[in-house]
Amino acid sequence: MTKYRSDFLNILSERGFIHQCSNADGLDAALMKGQVTAYIGFDCTAPSLHAGSLVQIMMLYWFQQTGHRPLALMGSGTTRVGDPSGKDESRKMLTADDIKANMEGIRKVFSRFLKFGDGPNTKDALMPDNADWLLSIAYVDFLRDVGRHVSINEMIHRDSIRLRLEREQHLSFLEFNYMILQAYDFVELYRRYGCTLQMGGSDQWGNILSGIDLGRRIEGADMFALTSPLLATSSGAKMGKTADGAVWLNDDMLSAYDYWQYWRNTEDADVGRFLRLFTELPLDEIGRLEKLEGAEINEAKKILAHHATRMVHGDTAAENSAETARKTFEEGGLAEGLPTVTLSGKDITEGLGIVRALNLAGLASSNGEARRHIRGRAVRVNDTLVEDEKLSLTENHQTGDGVIKLSVGKKRHVLLKSS
Repeated sequence: MTKYRSDFLNILSERGFIHQCSNADGLDAALMKGQVTAYIGFDCTAPSLHAGSLVQIMMLYWFQQTGHRPLALMGSGTTRVGDPSGKDESRKMLTADDIKANMEGIRKVFSRFLKFGDGPNTKDALMPDNADWLLSIAYVDFLRDVGRHVSINEMIHRDSIRLRLEREQHLSFLEFNYMILQAYDFVELYRRYGCTLQMGGSDQWGNILSGIDLGRRIEGADMFALTSPLLATSSGAKMGKTADGAVWLNDDMLSAYDYWQYWRNTEDADVGRFLRLFTELPLDEIGRLEKLEGAEINEAKKILAHHATRMVHGDTAAENSAETARKTFEEGGLAEGLPTVTLSGKDITEGLGIVRALNLAGLASSNGEARRHIRGRAVRVNDTLVEDEKLSLTENHQTGDGVIKLSVGKKRHVLLKSS
């Protein structure tokens, strides 16, 4: 493991964040010399970021913790184009209203990780939006002032472009321009905030290098690139994804309890790695936890779930989620705090089919999947096994609390409640 002089690079190296760095010695020296400004861009393609974005968010977190200024760049301008990196086909085009709504949703999570402010010479984080400069660009002027510095020869050898061309998959002129716009973002942030470091996932390496090159050509600037590895679980699953969909960071898209459960279900081999990346726990404590074996490793997973959840949802939500899980799994009872779906009173009084109930509860994505769960003996109502696909849920199934506990397997539970 490389030893650096700066606190920031040492923390990132020790915790497993570093994949590539364009000039590690130069960046290390700049970090030691004084405050540095760095950015990571987040396009507004969904109403929330998901757990796959946490590595980048934590990089900004540690950057500020070590005395530097982070910029969380909202990409409402570049979202109108769509990043081709790692994609086999064009992204869906979003309306301006969709992008605005998505940006508002994405902004929510950063207040948990960063301290924001407007001071020009402080380490307070800022959240600029690249629409502020990209949407006012005059096309011909941009070609003359910026386009003449961009090498097509170099662009087509970047992975985001090269891989699409090698697979003979369609790459629109719109997408081809994404790299140029991202490079220009870096230059614009350098002009406005003195930003000299861009960070991101390893799939952004080529785009970041293009920004460094453009900054050198236009401004004579000395800039740096730092990327993190793209994460997958030990079994090969993509980070931030489950069979049920994305692990969203906003609680209006995924409850704190379900978020806690995602981390509680971490594979044994990933516990130490995820504790380093997604919590603030000291490394010696993490070293102790990752050595636990057998049933004891479950305690390490609970600690991971607690600390990962508190960073996104706060202490109270993390503690409540842990208590809900304890009551559900260790006491076998009906725990408050489980995800709840409110039904119309008519649904219960007239009878709600179990297949439809599973869909409404989000425990199945189709009728076919619901029936497969039932045939696989995975469905329970109030902890009683369901074997009849034609079962109707009625008032008779409601507990004294006026709810019906619907479960698939041992770890997925939803309460059905009448309005």
